[in-house]
Amino acid sequence: MQMEKLSVQDQVEDATAYIKQLTQRIEEMRKRKSEALMTASGSSGGSMGGSKLPDVEVRELGSNLEVVLISSGLCKTVMLHQIVSILEQEGAEVVNVNFSNMGAHIFHTIHAQVLHSHPSIHIHI
Repeated sequence: MQMEKLSVQDQVEDATAYIKQLTQRIEEMRKRKSEALMTASGSSGGSMGGSKLPDVEVRELGSNLEVVLISSGLCKTVMLHQIVSILEQEGAEVVNVNFSNMGAHIFHTIHAQVLHSHPSIHIHI
């Protein structure tokens, strides 16, 4: 297969058309971003600055722990690996992690087994 050689003028025209397409895409994305921000601020009572932390529930079941992280689209992002790291630093071994969606909420459930006896495991998020 042989490539067709384009003249300099054709190359410039192609580049110009491509730049125009990119400019249109950027403008469309800006519009979508603006609409998404307006929708999010409307659903959170008009303030975007007050994104809340996810809810964290910790249950001690003998030498096992169950950590449930409940977050929504408006929650400040907490990385799952941060919680796993904290548990491991405090002497627990993560046995199982799963998640489920329910409406606008995401439920992460972490099951861990305490390997080293600590007076308490402190979770700071």
